[in-house]
Amino acid sequence: MRMRTFAETILCAILSLQPTVTLATDSPLFSPEGYRIARYRAPLPEMPPAGKRLDTRLLVELIRRQNPLLLDVQAITLRPETEEFGIAWLPSRQRWHIPGSTWLPNVGYGYLDSRMHAYMQTNLERLTLGDRDRALVFYCVVDCWMSWNAVKRADALGYRNLYWYPEGSDGWYEAGLELVPGVPVPF
Repeated sequence: MRMRTFAETILCAILSLQPTVTLATDSPLFSPEGYRIARYRAPLPEMPPAGKRLDTRLLVELIRRQNPLLLDVQAITLRPETEEFGIAWLPSRQRWHIPGSTWLPNVGYGYLDSRMHAYMQTNLERLTLGDRDRALVFYCVVDCWMSWNAVKRADALGYRNLYWYPEGSDGWYEAGLELVPGVPVPF
């Protein structure tokens, strides 16, 4: 009888665990509440979860007519090790977004802890001066579900004049329109 090598023993042990291993591709894409929770960079649906979808031409027109609140929800790294000194954002590179935008990072994730939910809610209250009918445009980059989630969350918070710009800063730039450096709203 032949003895197994160490590598064969390890491989057999790993394969015996296979039924309990869950690959990221096997995980559900949506939470029970309907927020996208995995693979945020993927093709988007035609319709937003609430409000209206805008293309670049319609967004330019809306900006000219109504001066909506432009909300960039591009995610960045949060530095949890600085919590005792005040939580800080850690952008890995300069974010370029649509002029006049307010950058509320990470509010488009499918699951928000209570602090991140309060960050979104408090900033929307502050930026709209409590006006639930103020036009709000959510965007990120092309094929990013974070803006879709943010529209859904704003609807759940009672905002009624919602717009989704799924082409995001990429579509704006491709249309030959100016982008400006973004600075995230402090946490």
